Amino acid sequence: MDPVDAEIAKTQEERKIMEAALAPNSITFDTELYDGSNRFQDYNREIPANDDEENADAMDNEVARKLASYTAPRSLLNDMPRGGDDDESLGFKKSQRIIDREDDYRRRRLNQVISPERHDAFANGDKTPKPETRTYADIMREAALKREKEETLKVIARRKKEEEENKAAGKEREREPAASQPSQKRRNRWDQNQDNSDAKKAKSGSDWDMPDSTPGIGRWDATPTPGRIGDATPSLSRKNRWDETPTPGRLADSDATPAGGATPGATPAGMAWDATPKLSGLATPTPKRQRSRWDETPATMGSATPGGATPAAAYTPGVTPVGGVELATPTPGAINLRGAITPEQYNLLRWEKDIEDRNRPLTDEELDTMFPQEGYKILEPPPSYVPIRTPARKLLATPTPLGTPLYSIPEENRGQHFDVPKEMPGGLPFMKPEDYQYFGALLNEEDEEELSPDEQKERKIMKLLLKVKNGTPPQRKTALRQLTDKARELGAGPLFNRILPLLMQPTLEDQERHLLVKVIDRVLYKLDELVRPYVHKILVVIEPLLIDEDYYARVEGREIISNLSKAAGLATMIAAMRPDIDNIDEYVRNTTARAFSVVASALGIPALLPFLKAVCQSKKSWQARHTGIKIVQQIAILIGCAVLPHLRSLVEIIEHGLNDENQKVRTITALSLAALAEAAAPYGIESFDSVLKPLWKGIRSHRGKVLAAFLKAIGFIIPLMDAIYASYYTKEVMVILIREFQSPDEEMKKIVLKVVKQCVSTEGVEADYIRSDILPEFFRNFWVRRMALDRRNYRQLVDTTVEIANKVGVPDIVGRIVEDLKDESEPYRRMVMETIEKVVANLGASDIDPRLEELLIDGILYAFQEQTSDDANVMLNGFGAVVNALGQRVKPYLPQICGTIKWRLNNKSAKVRQQAADLISRIAVVMKQCQEEQLMGHLGVVLYEYLGEEYPEVLGSILGALKAIVNVIGMTKMTPPIKDLLPRLTPILKNRHEKVQENCIDLVGRIADRGAEFVPAREWMRICFELLEMLKAHKKGIRRATVNTFGYIAKAIGPQDVLATLLNNLKVQERQNRVCTTVAIAIVAETCSPFTVLPALMNEYRVPELNVQNGVLKSLSFLFEYIGEMGKDYIYAVTPLLEDALMDRDLVHRQTAASAVKHMALGVAGLGCEDALVHLLNYVWPNIFETSPHVINAVMEAIEGMRVALGAAVVLNYCLQGLFHPARKARVDHVYLSTRSIV
Repeated sequence: MDPVDAEIAKTQEERKIMEAALAPNSITFDTELYDGSNRFQDYNREIPANDDEENADAMDNEVARKLASYTAPRSLLNDMPRGGDDDESLGFKKSQRIIDREDDYRRRRLNQVISPERHDAFANGDKTPKPETRTYADIMREAALKREKEETLKVIARRKKEEEENKAAGKEREREPAASQPSQKRRNRWDQNQDNSDAKKAKSGSDWDMPDSTPGIGRWDATPTPGRIGDATPSLSRKNRWDETPTPGRLADSDATPAGGATPGATPAGMAWDATPKLSGLATPTPKRQRSRWDETPATMGSATPGGATPAAAYTPGVTPVGGVELATPTPGAINLRGAITPEQYNLLRWEKDIEDRNRPLTDEELDTMFPQEGYKILEPPPSYVPIRTPARKLLATPTPLGTPLYSIPEENRGQHFDVPKEMPGGLPFMKPEDYQYFGALLNEEDEEELSPDEQKERKIMKLLLKVKNGTPPQRKTALRQLTDKARELGAGPLFNRILPLLMQPTLEDQERHLLVKVIDRVLYKLDELVRPYVHKILVVIEPLLIDEDYYARVEGREIISNLSKAAGLATMIAAMRPDIDNIDEYVRNTTARAFSVVASALGIPALLPFLKAVCQSKKSWQARHTGIKIVQQIAILIGCAVLPHLRSLVEIIEHGLNDENQKVRTITALSLAALAEAAAPYGIESFDSVLKPLWKGIRSHRGKVLAAFLKAIGFIIPLMDAIYASYYTKEVMVILIREFQSPDEEMKKIVLKVVKQCVSTEGVEADYIRSDILPEFFRNFWVRRMALDRRNYRQLVDTTVEIANKVGVPDIVGRIVEDLKDESEPYRRMVMETIEKVVANLGASDIDPRLEELLIDGILYAFQEQTSDDANVMLNGFGAVVNALGQRVKPYLPQICGTIKWRLNNKSAKVRQQAADLISRIAVVMKQCQEEQLMGHLGVVLYEYLGEEYPEVLGSILGALKAIVNVIGMTKMTPPIKDLLPRLTPILKNRHEKVQENCIDLVGRIADRGAEFVPAREWMRICFELLEMLKAHKKGIRRATVNTFGYIAKAIGPQDVLATLLNNLKVQERQNRVCTTVAIAIVAETCSPFTVLPALMNEYRVPELNVQNGVLKSLSFLFEYIGEMGKDYIYAVTPLLEDALMDRDLVHRQTAASAVKHMALGVAGLGCEDALVHLLNYVWPNIFETSPHVINAVMEAIEGMRVALGAAVVLNYCLQGLFHPARKARVDHVYLSTRSIV
């Protein structure tokens, strides 16, 4: 044996022994800690040819692979939590996507297609439009076709359903007589060789029963078969598609027994399997009578030659035609005919080529370079070995005839990115994966100079839109400005073709939509009439905003459509939206109606009236009438009382709809009349005269939704009538309403309640009539527990009951529902309490007798104690309203109420403690009226003990209660004494909770205002330092209370110490803090007289720090604003400081100084300080040439102040100097100023 072979064999033996030794079965170990199975068993052993073979359990395999390196019990490893990567999957982060909060109806916007641009008749005049542009006629034709198709499909579906029902009914009928009647033998198509004697009987039979002697009668034998006996009798039946293909190969004699065992008539003539005879020689081709397209054989196909000849070429006859583009299995030649391949196909082909290049067999030369010459032997392959040249994956693929000619793999674009890179080229913002399909072209590393002008334009638009959508605020601002300025240069087409698909993106977020809508809004102004061909495109995208649940989105949508209609004009808007008026999709009709109402409000209702009239009287489709009337409804809702001048015209346009044949049209007409009446209230009853009669007839003849709409219309029309008519019509309609009280329909209940409220509130409806006819049925049907569960019903019922109470008085209503305060249903108790609160707050408690008073107090105490959850504070508000309304009559019940409060202050539930403290603040004033100071003092001590409360909400309520008691009882009688209470409050000022801060600062301010002498000055200074932190608060109320408190403290302990603290605070960086400090300084100056503050303040201006100097100037501005006429004593003192500031290089210095001059001038107007003001005006005037909007605004306001103080003539003299200046810029500014001063 060759030594090299021996060495190879030896190495192989050693490897086998080593593998056997390392096999898992030969080693013993703890299988709980170490997994005994093969750790590679879950690995993929082959690469799938495409993504369809991807393993569904990829996540589990990945985790198993990662865990294989850990040594822990399997039970623990399997129990590992496998959460999502982001917070969204855990439910922590609320989704920002619009689609996630939309319901199915609003989601239908994604089904709409952005239509191609349309023909602009105004731009082209009388020119014939290009063939490729879509005109109004084309669109109307398409809409009609679509509608017809939909109707046809409906008819087909209805007929199918009827047929199925008829079949089912027929089967039932057959089963019944089946037992009595003998079964009759039915002749079928296989019975053609039976006796022909039945022919005479078969005259009235079916086609199936006809004998073979009359060919062409049978369903399959409609074509006369050549060679059959009886061909002389022609077929009298109508032609069908089987008539035109004669079948070669049938024997001449139908009754003879043919060779080969063929049974005559066994296979109906013309069947596909009859085309090629099995045996050669049996085929007798016959001449064809007429040429048919079914007879023609495609040139490229092999023909089925009679006589058993081999079909031409290598094709299977009649199976896969070669060269057909749209056939099931396209040929290679056909692939090129289809056009460009998809990116997925291209990637797959590229991948295959790459794999083949890598896995090609190595040549001998390559192997020689890889291996050394010595120590290796070239083995001869076995004789039986045949190399497989085709990869396994190709063997499994669908075979294609003729290989793959005529196809060349396109050259790979090395600049093309197939995923989104981490960093975008050219300073572009980050691109989300879903943006790739819109902005993917930006990732191609192409030289922009080589692109065509149109491509460069597209690329520029994409870049700017990406910056607007995903960029930082500065990027967004710049991009938005560029898009606006260059809108006409970029062109309407390229802009809208890029913007509108982005707005239809399913993953769009609120902020992104807002920005893109802003882009459209800005671009519309610039493009103006160029926007006409794209009106419908824009409407498809913007109309869904009109029904968005977000109020601001609806406002944005209305603004865009309003601007669009002004740019495009009424004719273009009507032409674009007319086809959608009678669209088969209700969603499209709804949004179109809303859009038309916006167009009407933008261009004026009179302009749209003729079109509306035509649409509302359309005879062709009820959808058009429905949409037209809905437009009127939306106009009324949108423009409100501005509908009054056109009210009669609009009512006349839609009144015929009340008698329309279609129920939906009748309903929308009544709703539109209701909207018009609501918008016109309290005027316009004369416009509704023509519709009163049909409405009255309608409520007697209709039921259900139509009746609800008619009642709603009447409910809005009755309040417009004079008292005498309103009384009559109310009594007439009340019969129907009382009948409908019992309706189970929730929508009907809401409308009935609304109409009752409107009727009852009308003048002329007497209280006695309501008591006798309405109240019994009303309370029996509506005051039930179920009404409290639906929020809308609850609200409507409370409002209606309050309106009835306004007519009939408190006792009638409260007496009927007071016992329900002890009902076992909490929602129902809450509804009762809210009603009582509103009734008592409106009408007072003077009519309540002692018995009702006892029941009321008993009921509200029970309801207050039994509540479990009351987020809206209904029970609390109700309790407070009743106690405050009863006033001194509540004195006997106060001990019981306070006992309940003290008991609940000690409750373990934080919510209960909070409600108890809130109740004290509500009833403190009444306790004072009842001379219960001792009881309040006791409550004050209890509250003081609870100041260590840990829950901030509860602590805020306790502080609010203490504040109420301090306000009522006074500083001297307060227990605990103020000197003990205030030091306890100082540390609470550090609490950052808004409610605690607000109540605490209010309490401290009240003490500083009324009882500062009870607290040492040192404590007040400590509080001053704490208050500085409060100036950072987000809530304006807290900051306002804080600066006021500084004034109270300065008044109590003198301004010097407080002022030193505040001036020191001007050095901080935060603007909000500095501004609040300047306000506090001004308040201290107002409280303690300006002369105590001004010296220190002006001295502080010498500090060479920008923030401090600006703060001093701002303080002066606020100071002169607050002190008003007192400023005349200090104007000469501060003039040098203001001179310096008005000459400063810093813009903000001049701006703030101008503001101070304005307040000073307005304060001292007419008090003889004109010389100082003229002097200051000389310093203010040069600033009129500033470009900064804030500075120029402050300067203009200062000049306005001077005009008030010095008179218009003085300011005009300054203006006239500049009107003749040689520089145009100077003249323009002076013209502006002179016009302002003259006006």
